[in-house]
Order: sequence, then C-alpha cells, then structure tokens
Amino acid sequence: VHLIPVTPVREDGLNPKSRKRIMPDLLTEPPAIDPVYEAQVYCNIPSIAERSMEGHAPHYFKLVSVQVLIRHGDRYPLYAIPKTKRPDIDCMLVPSRKPSHPQLEAFIKHMSKGSAAQMDGSLSSLPHFPSHSLCEMGELTQTGVVQHLRNGQLLREIYINKHKLLPADWTARQLYLETTGKSRTLQSALALLYAFLPDFDWKKINMRHQWSTIFCSGSCDCPMRNHYLEEEQRRQYSLRVKNNDLEKIYVDMAKIVGIPTRQLRASNPIDSLLCYFCHNVSFPCTKAGCIGMEHFKVIKRHQLEDERERQEKKLYFLYALLATHPLLNQTVNRLQRIAEGKKEEVFVLYSAHDVTLSPVLSALGITEARFPRFAARLVFELWQDGKRPREHFIRILYNGADVTFQTSFCKDHYKRSSKPMCPLEKFVNFVKRDMFLIFNSTSYYDACHRKAL
Repeated sequence: VHLIPVTPVREDGLNPKSRKRIMPDLLTEPPAIDPVYEAQVYCNIPSIAERSMEGHAPHYFKLVSVQVLIRHGDRYPLYAIPKTKRPDIDCMLVPSRKPSHPQLEAFIKHMSKGSAAQMDGSLSSLPHFPSHSLCEMGELTQTGVVQHLRNGQLLREIYINKHKLLPADWTARQLYLETTGKSRTLQSALALLYAFLPDFDWKKINMRHQWSTIFCSGSCDCPMRNHYLEEEQRRQYSLRVKNNDLEKIYVDMAKIVGIPTRQLRASNPIDSLLCYFCHNVSFPCTKAGCIGMEHFKVIKRHQLEDERERQEKKLYFLYALLATHPLLNQTVNRLQRIAEGKKEEVFVLYSAHDVTLSPVLSALGITEARFPRFAARLVFELWQDGKRPREHFIRILYNGADVTFQTSFCKDHYKRSSKPMCPLEKFVNFVKRDMFLIFNSTSYYDACHRKAL
C-alpha cells in the first residue's frame, strides 16, 4: 500500500495544559502556532527524564496486558535536496557521544550476539543496530536508538518493576513482536526491548515481519480506503497550491539550489531540513546563497495548517477508519483472549511509522493528538478489577499522556464512572461495530467495497 508521505506536524497527543511534560525546558507554550517550537517537539531530543502516566490505576486493579505501538526513532532523511551536500551525521553508535544512555554500550554488545533470534523473512538480513560513519538514507541515528532505550527503560520501571507484568522466567509465548521490513523499525524495536528486558535471551525472540505500513496483514484489500486516501491527497495538493507564501519560498530555495521549483518540491525538502534542524547542523548553502530558518518556518507552518485542515475535512478520518481496522481488530481480539484468562502475548510491541500511528490516533477519535514525533509511543493497557475479576478495563496513553477519554467511544464514560479507565466492551463494540456506522455498513468487508455516499 503506497501511503502519502504525511507531513510531520502534531506529535504528542497532549492538550495544551499538559504539554509541559513533553518539553519541560519551555516553561510557557507560545500562544500562536510556533513552527520552531513544533519542530523541537517533533525532534524529541532526549533531555531530562520524562514523566508519564503509564501504569496508574486504583490499587485493587491488576495490570494483565500491555500493547505498545511505536514510531521508529530519529532517522536520517529519506530524501536528499538536489545539488546540496548531505547533512554530515554519523550513524556509528558511540556511547561517549551525546545523546547517550547508560545502557548503550551493553546494547551494542548484546546486539552483536543476536544470531539465535527468530526473524521472519527478510528481517534476518537486516543489521541489529546502525553502524555507518555517514548515515545511509532512512537509517536510524544514535539519537533514535537512545530515544527507544529511554522508552524501554521507562516502560520497564512501570510494567516490570512495579506491576510485575512478566515474570523473571518469561517465555517467548508471552511476547508478540512485529515490525515492518525497515532497519529503522527493527532496530527501534530491539532498542526498546533491550531496555525493557535487559540482556534478554535471543532464543526467546521471535520477530514477525509486517509488509504493510498500516499493519493490515491478510485484510489489505479495501478499495474504499484507497478512494479516501486519493481524495485526501487531492485536498492536500489543493491547500498547497493556494499557499502563496509557500510557493515563493519554494521558488527562492530552487534558485539557491539551481534546479526547477517542481524538482525541489518533489524532493520533499522538509524531510531533509528537519534532519538539519534536529541535529543542530547548519542548513545547506550554495554559491547562490543559503537555505535559512525563514524557509524552514514557512514550510513547517504550512504543514501545521495542513494538519489542522486535515482534521476538519474528515476525508483522512474515513481513510483512517478503514486503514486501521485490521490492526485494531487484532488488538481487540487479543485483549478479549487475555480477559478470558489466556496467558499468551501479554506484552505486545508493534514497531512502525508515522503513517501507522497517525491513522490509528485519527480512527480512535484522539483529535488533540499531535502528529507522531520520532519515537512516539501509543500504549493500550488492559486492567482487571480486583473486586470484580470478570470486569476488564482499558487505558490508552500517547507519549505518556492518558488520552482514554479523548477517544470517540469513551469520551462520555468518565462523567458517569468513578474509575479512571474505559470498560473493555466499549472498545470491542467500537472496533467490531461502530467503526462502520459512518459508512452505513455492518462489517469491514462491506465498508471497504461499498461505494462512497
């Protein structure tokens, strides 16, 4: 499935009141859209320890399952700006270089012993950690590895140390691990897993390969999903054409670089410029001048406007419902099995992309969410009520913020309930039935094959 290169815009799912948690060094959030601030949040440069709301529940509740969907960490650009020198970034892992992590050295050693792991299909030929002195296109950087070591460490402290989700003698059947076939997603998964289960036994690791970036597995045939995606791309194009400031900036940058404007636009310069920005490297220069912060701000601001319009126009929402149903259905089925007493797959890790997380957030109705930053994490927790063991509840967290009651299926529940979570059956009903109501359908197949109204 070829998905739009969705523009990095909103990264963390926090409402303005709680955004300090993500960028603690900024004491007040700028009142208007600040493209530089938004880009900083997107970079997610590891600084001070992050506070999070994972694992919070009344004392008589028992945590029985955790499913985590991550975006890979910081990476080298996927596109190059023609006729400019590529950003000079080293993808060798050097524990003495910042940003670093106390477990980075041990991680490198452990990764080099990974031949005993079961890796699906083409995953077995991918390296377990980045190792080029000049990063290759799309390669995970040291920052990206550190971001996921931090994610894994944070989840370990909560789910293993505090809640004892997995016993010390955990088995392969208690984990479910799945990644797309890119080295950056595999390596991000391994970094998180290493900090979550330090020095894990490689023989217990079975990494499944997912060929589709929307994790639709065997249910990818959905003509209406493609229809809504095409409509969304048309909306995106029309917004871009109307933006005169953006056009002027592209013309100016194209002159600096010495190529036609159309060619510059096709090279998706924001992807490259974000890498310069996140790594604090000067933007590229030629004899005709330099690409500067003003160019960057205009393109970034347009992305933020595009994201806002995307939320309003609903085309992306319709696409998202159909794109994410297979993954959400798999999630719900697993949660139901665990609620019935099965002890398998209690910790799940899907390692994915922005084009995976973004539609999931949209489909769940979490409209406050920023576009997935590097190393974003979306967590589904399943809890059992100790006083009524047959009752199960879920919590949904995005980058450490509890977004359970931002979801379309549970936003009214908290007004009537004293419990800080959502009954599992509300999530089940949403995925099995309510997701299709907007299409006037009763099933995924019918919604996928019914002509747009």
